[in-house]
Amino acid sequence: MKELNSTTDPIGQNLIKVISNVCFSVFVFSVLIITVIAITYQPPDPWESSRALTRVFTQVKNATFKVDNSVLKTGEDVASSPIEAPSGGAFPLVPITEATIEKSEEKLSNETLKKSGCEDVNVVNCSDPRVLITIQRFNLKTFKSIAFLDYRTPVNGSNPNECDVAWRFRNKKERSWRKYRDFRRFKIGFTNDCSYKVVHAGRWHSGVNARRPRSRFNSSRTSPRAKFAPPVRDEEINDTIPILGSDSAFKNGKYLYYSRGGDYCKGMNQYMWSFLCALGEAQYLNRTFVMDLSICLASSHTRSHKDEEGKDFRFYFDFEHLKETASIVDEGDFLKDWRKWNRAHKKKISVRKVKDYKVSPDQLLKDKSTIIWRQFDAPEPENYWYRVCEGPSAKYIHRPWQALWKSKRLMNIVTEISGRMDWDFDAVHVVRGEKAQNKALWPHLDADTSPDSLVTKLQGIITPWRNLYVATNEPFYNYFDKLRSHYKVHLLDDYSYLWSNTSEWYNETTQLNGGHPVEFDGYMRVEVDTEVLYRAKSRVETFYNLTKDCKDGINTC
Repeated sequence: MKELNSTTDPIGQNLIKVISNVCFSVFVFSVLIITVIAITYQPPDPWESSRALTRVFTQVKNATFKVDNSVLKTGEDVASSPIEAPSGGAFPLVPITEATIEKSEEKLSNETLKKSGCEDVNVVNCSDPRVLITIQRFNLKTFKSIAFLDYRTPVNGSNPNECDVAWRFRNKKERSWRKYRDFRRFKIGFTNDCSYKVVHAGRWHSGVNARRPRSRFNSSRTSPRAKFAPPVRDEEINDTIPILGSDSAFKNGKYLYYSRGGDYCKGMNQYMWSFLCALGEAQYLNRTFVMDLSICLASSHTRSHKDEEGKDFRFYFDFEHLKETASIVDEGDFLKDWRKWNRAHKKKISVRKVKDYKVSPDQLLKDKSTIIWRQFDAPEPENYWYRVCEGPSAKYIHRPWQALWKSKRLMNIVTEISGRMDWDFDAVHVVRGEKAQNKALWPHLDADTSPDSLVTKLQGIITPWRNLYVATNEPFYNYFDKLRSHYKVHLLDDYSYLWSNTSEWYNETTQLNGGHPVEFDGYMRVEVDTEVLYRAKSRVETFYNLTKDCKDGINTC
């Protein structure tokens, strides 16, 4: 027995050593693999990876950007945290909190803060600081999705116990620093200890006595139809076009100029992808980008179902923010100054013409020409702006997504719609349109988004009789009537008065368009629908909740 033990013990020990070595080797190999992955991994672009988008552009007919146009993201949507305001901003960025309210109370003397008795409990003094503090506390508890920035002093309402108050705010789900206004009427009462309390709060924009007078346009320059609605201006929008000024300013500048390419009249997603490529190259070269403010809206977003030229960039995007984050100049003014200089001086402006997108930006970095003029005369898809940012250029040209925001005028409509629902609503995104008719790529979409299916699926997700906003490209307004038996349904067309010929949006865009009325087109609808959708407390998506079909067609999940 002793001999047997002496022979088996070493074998057992050797087996344990072998197993230990194998386990240690597996561990080391796993660590090595993880390390290699961590070093070589590159996160995608904030919207989609550049490789994926390149495949989308080059693998489809005419290399156009064919993606779902029913949801639109811009710079304020892809930001991971609230964007800081530009330097010199004249408004507080820190929202009002319970702590700041308590500090306000501490500043008030005890005599001001407390009543001496209850003999005047029937008298509400709207200018009493305690009224404002009471309303601030009420708002913090009621509107948790809102960051309140500042308040105006309350004023008297229609009745002795009513106070109207206005404030500026931003929605916590919006990443930008932009601010909006609301003014509401509050019915004020008293508690047992004679302190103020809010008995009832009015709805969105109900405190008309607290509304600040708005600056007006020059009525002589508005269209005849606008006379029925006194034109007003959002004084916080400054989308005037910057000018170069003197000849010396023009001569001393450095410019990047893109001729119109094949991207013109393509979908807005491709427009953004190409425009931000051009803007990114201008920033890389430390040059001012010569920008064409005229946009061609693709037929998929027009009522005529034809491409429509002459649309102003400022209808869709925040030009003021773009000016503050990028060096740009309007193409029309730039060309006028260029011709003016050439007529007045014998020495012409130095120009470097680049006819091939394959000339990479790093090859132009040391060029001292006043103007670098990229020309896109080749046939499609060789004449797309975004081709400049393909290949090796993608490593050092970064698209400045933070520079491109949605129009503040459209965002005012978004805020109005959300405010009308008291910021307390759910939303469902129902993609239909042409996709629902294309049974080859989306065989179940039509049935899965039918009225009966919508009722069945939403009842298991959203509480009955909630405010339900339906963001959709379905053209028939009554399509969602069956939902009205279960929810308070809201559609974009319910708020058409916000862009009617008596609206603020209509007056401002008419002025911007040289006195000619502007159509509230399909792309504007997408922008507004998208942003209202983002502000919902809960969202139901078509391709994640309503149907098993893939978002981009069969076998793309």
